[in-house]
Amino acid sequence: MSDTRHEPVAPTRLLRLAPGARIDAHRHDDHQILYAGTGALSVATDRGTWIAPTTRAIWVPAGTAHEHRAYGTIDLHLVGIPATENPLAQDGPAVLSVSPLLRELIIAYTASPEDPSPQRARLLSVLLDQLEPAAERSLRLPAPQDPRLATVCGILDADPADDRTLAELGRTAGAGERTLSRLFRDEFAMTFPRWRTQLRLHHALVMLAEDIPVTTVAHRCGWASASAFIDVFRRTFGHTPGRHFPR
Repeated sequence: MSDTRHEPVAPTRLLRLAPGARIDAHRHDDHQILYAGTGALSVATDRGTWIAPTTRAIWVPAGTAHEHRAYGTIDLHLVGIPATENPLAQDGPAVLSVSPLLRELIIAYTASPEDPSPQRARLLSVLLDQLEPAAERSLRLPAPQDPRLATVCGILDADPADDRTLAELGRTAGAGERTLSRLFRDEFAMTFPRWRTQLRLHHALVMLAEDIPVTTVAHRCGWASASAFIDVFRRTFGHTPGRHFPR
């Protein structure tokens, strides 16, 4: 995988990113919608990391420092929205559902970013009417603050198939199971098993975007079988992995 770095780009445009390409941390005066028409896109802020396949987009409010990374080859569609407008009433990043109609609107709007015509302005109005936050929390990994929690998260992020218990991980992190359980609830508002499933799904989306076979993804992310992985994926997203990354 390449690790090409790009300079921050204009709020509205279409950008082709190679696998592994990064855009360093930056911010915009406008709100921004980030949509990967192919592959998967991760967006990191001080609140955590979001990942979006082709059925989702990411809303980044004005002034939010964020960086991007591409998984698979990405056609990255960037839609800038004036800071005076906030159709989602969101003060932090959010994952958006991308319907077939919204996908086509985003693609059409970013095809000609310099076009000042009234027709294109109306296109943006329709696009904004279609915005809807997605319900899945599994597309976000919160950023840990406590160093003991960060140690546990770092171990499992490096190897999501690591199946050690929280008590076993705590010996490395220098904290007991009860303390770590409390930190997961206090900082992430979820249990350790729930967070570990989200972490594994996050890694699974990255691997699927890179064309890694489902059986291999299941094994590398800690599921006992491909069918177990597909079942969790379907219960979380409402469909199988192939719907996120159609070949």
